[in-house]
Amino acid sequence: MGPVNSLYPPQTLAETIYLQDRPVALAAPPGRLVVRDDLGLITSPTLDGQVVYRTQRGTVFETRAIKTPGGDYLLMFPASTPSYPEGHSHYGRADRKVNDLFAFRSTDRGASWSGPTRPIEVDYNLHGFVPLTPRSDGGLPEGRIYCFGTQPIWGLYTRERGLHENAPIGFRYSDDDGHTWSEVRLIRPLNDPDFIGMSAMRMCETEAGTWLLGSHEADWSYRPLMTRQYILRSEDQGRSWELLPHARHGGWHAGGFNRMDELRPIDLGGGEVYALARTPEGHLWNLRSLDDGRTWSEPKPTPLVHPDAPPMLFKLSNGNLVAFHHNRHHDLDYTGLHSDKEASMADRSEVWAAISHDGGRTWSEPRFVFANALAPEYDQPFMNHQCSYIDAFVDDGVVNLFVSHRWHQALHLRIEEVALHELPTFAELF
Repeated sequence: MGPVNSLYPPQTLAETIYLQDRPVALAAPPGRLVVRDDLGLITSPTLDGQVVYRTQRGTVFETRAIKTPGGDYLLMFPASTPSYPEGHSHYGRADRKVNDLFAFRSTDRGASWSGPTRPIEVDYNLHGFVPLTPRSDGGLPEGRIYCFGTQPIWGLYTRERGLHENAPIGFRYSDDDGHTWSEVRLIRPLNDPDFIGMSAMRMCETEAGTWLLGSHEADWSYRPLMTRQYILRSEDQGRSWELLPHARHGGWHAGGFNRMDELRPIDLGGGEVYALARTPEGHLWNLRSLDDGRTWSEPKPTPLVHPDAPPMLFKLSNGNLVAFHHNRHHDLDYTGLHSDKEASMADRSEVWAAISHDGGRTWSEPRFVFANALAPEYDQPFMNHQCSYIDAFVDDGVVNLFVSHRWHQALHLRIEEVALHELPTFAELF
């Protein structure tokens, strides 16, 4: 199956959108920006892509992709199961089976995609695919891939008392390039064996072979919502784990907001690990470890403007870091995460990129990447503006981005790595 853009009817473009509070008429976009009707985006001229999958009524959640040891591109995401063709299919809102983990595969570096398949058959719902391909010299079978993530197994978590997003965290592995997967193995940290939480962000393996996975717990019975952020750490390739910084309920949070979620760690080498985390404060916050993830600095805000949305942090081929962030935050009177709140959800509609040459200590001026260009058609702002939860990897000088756009289509976007520095700044747009 080749590019699937032609399989779907045209979408309705907006007449006017807002970039950094500036009205932009799509009939006359500024700064050489390009309106890509087939994608439903307005983009910088050096970015293009295709629709991999679109559902007309159901939902498509967190897109995650890797280049497999065999050289294929493997994309997986939770989406509405065929027995539940329409409606909201997030595991945290369901008391029955409503989603599957869909897989698409490309054997030609994303020029064409085949799928969907459903390689993990379980009777419960799944969350995002958190991939890990361990180092080849670590003693594991060559070519093994891991799939980590939230495991809301019936009977092992509760949907009562505001704890509906907290579930066991577990992993599967594949020794055939991601075509089939093992049974799940649940993580039981030595210092908190019954830990439950949520994991949907990318993890990392350090230079020393340590595995680090972010996980947070949420309690929706609190008004406003309370969350705590943790890191699951393993020095023995998943056989044993420790919960950092402490056992529940001693996780990190942003002072004054009682919140921190969805942490993304990334290895910098030499024992140094950097992490960005989601907060409602208006910026991404960072933490740093200088001892292979054993101990961490206190969380502090970065200059990266961001609403209550996840970090999207990746390493470039030269070792620099790129953070895709929304560069908008309008909900200054924050009282909780509300998917029907126009200001907070609209802040997810545009994506900018900042680069760090020093491991996250300083960041460049943000540069515009793309934004939603479709007219509102859903009854919830949560659906109408979504351009968040981006995944990415670099292959042969090309940054491959994967976006769950408006929670109803999976996009594969491409930009040359060198072109990141040529993206327009705000001043160059306006």
